[in-house]
Amino acid sequence: MDSAANPSDKRVDDSEFLEMTQQDAAQAKVLKQSLEHLASGLGGPALKEMAQEVLSGRMGLREAANVSAYAEEAVVQSAPLAEKWAAMSDSEREALAAEGERQLEEQRRAESENRSGEKSRHDGRGWSLY
Repeated sequence: MDSAANPSDKRVDDSEFLEMTQQDAAQAKVLKQSLEHLASGLGGPALKEMAQEVLSGRMGLREAANVSAYAEEAVVQSAPLAEKWAAMSDSEREALAAEGERQLEEQRRAESENRSGEKSRHDGRGWSLY
């Protein structure tokens, strides 16, 4: 079967998201989760298509951002959020930003614990010639 026919056959390499987030694994995971939400149709058909293209590896995120149909739809979809942000007081914005930072720190801790708990493929444990 052709991988273009079934987008789930191929997935983007996570290094794309690490590059976009300056090697921050927690931010990369949040970025990927956001794209997965968009791929489910959350942001409408144009952003669904864009997210599916990026997640499949057929298009890079930077490349997708340069497609005018995708960029225009992203602006349209984000306008209500921008209006809500503008209507917030400084203290509300600070509280929301602090909550986002707290969640990222939790994600970073979880990523760190996952990495420290992984066995190296060269550590010799669990392998025998016999």
